Amino acid sequence: MQRECGERNRKRGLDLTPPVTKQPLLLPSTLKTTHSLYQGSFPFYRLPLEIGHFSLDEKRQYHADKRRLRYFCLPVGKEGKQVSPGWDLMNGYESCYVKRNEEEKEGLLHILTWLGKNRSLLGANADKGIARPVDRDFVTWRGHLTKILCTPYETQEGWLLAVTLFKGTFYISEQETVAACKKRKERTPEQEKLMYSGYKFENYICADSLESGPDKCAVVNTNEAFCSVLLARLSSHSLLIAGEVDCIDPSPKSPLPPSCYIELKTSAQIRNPHQQRSFNRYKLLKWWSQSFLLGIPVIVAGFRSPEAKVVSIERFRTSDIPHLIRGERNSWDPAVCMNFCNKFMSHIKSVVTRDDPGVVYLFAWEPGSEVTYTVHTDDEYTVIPSWYIEAMN
Repeated sequence: MQRECGERNRKRGLDLTPPVTKQPLLLPSTLKTTHSLYQGSFPFYRLPLEIGHFSLDEKRQYHADKRRLRYFCLPVGKEGKQVSPGWDLMNGYESCYVKRNEEEKEGLLHILTWLGKNRSLLGANADKGIARPVDRDFVTWRGHLTKILCTPYETQEGWLLAVTLFKGTFYISEQETVAACKKRKERTPEQEKLMYSGYKFENYICADSLESGPDKCAVVNTNEAFCSVLLARLSSHSLLIAGEVDCIDPSPKSPLPPSCYIELKTSAQIRNPHQQRSFNRYKLLKWWSQSFLLGIPVIVAGFRSPEAKVVSIERFRTSDIPHLIRGERNSWDPAVCMNFCNKFMSHIKSVVTRDDPGVVYLFAWEPGSEVTYTVHTDDEYTVIPSWYIEAMN
């Protein structure tokens, strides 16, 4: 299995070891990731402003509308940490489950589609003589930035990020590592069920329209998504971020997006102090990173029993999460996460100097090591497709 993933990914430029290409360049500049190096004050981060959205249907087709936006609909009397709704998160697993094809790697496809259709929203500025049809320093998915934020504290999973500079904008797209490919292909039935349980929880707590309630028997189709497109700024770096949104608060008094969005999560029931420490150390780090980046203020989490029944539901305010872990031994610091992200973006700007859609800088990182990179000019490694280049020209 490892050889199969390695050979398949090597052909696509996804191996963590320097691949043999027509023009391999392993360059000396690296970036340290030790968390103690990034301690300090929290860097400036301007909360995101939503400028657009799109939906992906049951066949993963793009639509420039809100058809896949769902509405938060927690039944009356079912909210609170001690509540035990008893929802069965395995209901429909065998009969009502449509899984997205994980072999198809979309990269930045849907973000680029949105950009191609909405150039007028961004404006075109000149920067050092280069026309910038996308008036941002970086374009990427929220999930890619989440991995960057978590890097100083990550101990198990590495990453590969492909970066291309085109007309003054850096496009960041994740590529699957050999280890991640192997892990995905070797998932156990129990792991598959855990993945399903998270999607099923959304069925119990979301409605497709304001007039209807949750359809607990609806098909779970992981192709479907509603995505928000936002502008943000981290220190001197301007960002265009797209990210999947689980649901919206339908209250008439709810604020404008993204402050009206709600993130949904599931986790194992916490039964002892060890599990609580592990939850605070690993889960809350990723939950905070994901929601903070998009400006989502509330996370609603369902805690499941070993039998996959929801035993409690708890609300977390994103802004409160850092306070929940403050003072704990071996905990994490949100300032470290953001300072590292800020440094990594500056590192990209200093390394990625060829403004050419045919050139890809592949940044690689494994826990315990430094961030390295290689440069590729093979077509197989391309981040930006030809149709997008034509549209932006």
